[in-house]
Amino acid sequence: MANSQAAADALRIENQYLGGVQANIDDAKGAHLRGSIWETIADDDSDALRALMAGRRLYDRELLKKLPHNRRVTVTGYERRLLFWRKATGAVIASVITPLEALVEGSAPGPVDLNELTDHLRKIAPSGKLRRVVGVCSTSGFTDQARNARLEFPNTTVVLIEPAQHGGWRVTAGDDVPAFVKRMFDPEDVEQKFERVRAEVARRGSDLITGGLSAESIAQAVRLPRELVDRALSAIAAGDKELHLSRAQGDTLLYRGAPVLAKERRSMSFVNRIRDLFAREGDEVSKINALSERRAALAQRRDRLYEEIGQLEEREADLLKQGRENHSTVVRRRLAAQVAQIRKDIARQNTSAKMLNQQINIIATDIHNLTLIQQGEAASLPDTEELTQNAVRAEEMLETLKADADLVSSLETGVGEVLTSDEETDILAEFDAPEFTPPATAPHKSATGRATPAATPEDDVLAEFDQPDNTPSRSAKKKADPEAS
Repeated sequence: MANSQAAADALRIENQYLGGVQANIDDAKGAHLRGSIWETIADDDSDALRALMAGRRLYDRELLKKLPHNRRVTVTGYERRLLFWRKATGAVIASVITPLEALVEGSAPGPVDLNELTDHLRKIAPSGKLRRVVGVCSTSGFTDQARNARLEFPNTTVVLIEPAQHGGWRVTAGDDVPAFVKRMFDPEDVEQKFERVRAEVARRGSDLITGGLSAESIAQAVRLPRELVDRALSAIAAGDKELHLSRAQGDTLLYRGAPVLAKERRSMSFVNRIRDLFAREGDEVSKINALSERRAALAQRRDRLYEEIGQLEEREADLLKQGRENHSTVVRRRLAAQVAQIRKDIARQNTSAKMLNQQINIIATDIHNLTLIQQGEAASLPDTEELTQNAVRAEEMLETLKADADLVSSLETGVGEVLTSDEETDILAEFDAPEFTPPATAPHKSATGRATPAATPEDDVLAEFDQPDNTPSRSAKKKADPEAS
């Protein structure tokens, strides 16, 4: 039975790759790809897939639809010659390779190795004089041997594409492959790359509170070029008034500043700006932004120190391992000296990191106080005198409203008493009197001399309704005892 989850992932990757690359090829027509006439041919390995399923006695049509088919699209460009002739200028092939046999057997497919890749290229791009650019996407990835191999096919440029581990796509090509070819076989557009950067910034949102985010670290996390990450961070900062950018030492920092943009004062000199920054009174927004930028820079320095400490600790562990495994006294003394020096370096780095943490804490406290001042001023709260006046007015209004409500209640009571007549009062009294049922027939004397109402056939039937089910009816008694009747 086929692996349903692996098959669904492979089919999704196949559709995403071909959909994105076909759109890129259409955009490159006439710009990077020569030709005025274009021919598109679509093909797949559906026949081979059916043969695999038939060999394992799988004849499920629905299962066939859920499996990838190793589809490929070939776009060939032509230029018109004379009146009825045309000449091919080149071809672009976008192909997908998935180990179908592993999927049909029910196991997750492994990465494509060099032999599988070579056989696939020979099948989809046979040798010829026509210049071809081939982009092969493996839904399960490639081995390192396949990525690093120099694929020498005549008149053929090969680009390898595979899904990246943390989202997006990994494009592998030779150094001589033009940049537009790599972009053409990357199915992820610019907006999708920006969305990945936004997701990484949102995931590391806590770093914006304690420091800032470096464009270099984000680029390494999402596997994107630095230039594109810088553009994405600029777009993010433009959409959020609290986020600001700082460029220093060849890197871009994204940090959280004041929630309100500071008003630019072009006439202020540099000396006045510094004086205003450290003055007791001034523009809190400018101070918050400047201090936030400084905090972000200090946080980046602290993080670099932590990375260096981690490297030193790894080196220390490696030296300790060598000392335990080596029994030579000379070698052990040398290793011991190196370990002692590394521990001193770690202690110095920890001291520097501790100092940076203290500086960051002081700046964060000042930012917090300035933010409270700014928010308090922005609220425009009333003073004590105004609050007292409003409270007195509200109390007077409540007293007036209560007096009016009491007056209206007394007027409604008097009106109700006037509108009620004596006859209506007597009827209201009858509503509260006990119920009285008038006799249906003339009364007769009972054994005690009291008058009782005469029984009717209807009364007999009603009495029978109240008797149990096994009690014989009056008519049954007459049939059983004629004398009684």
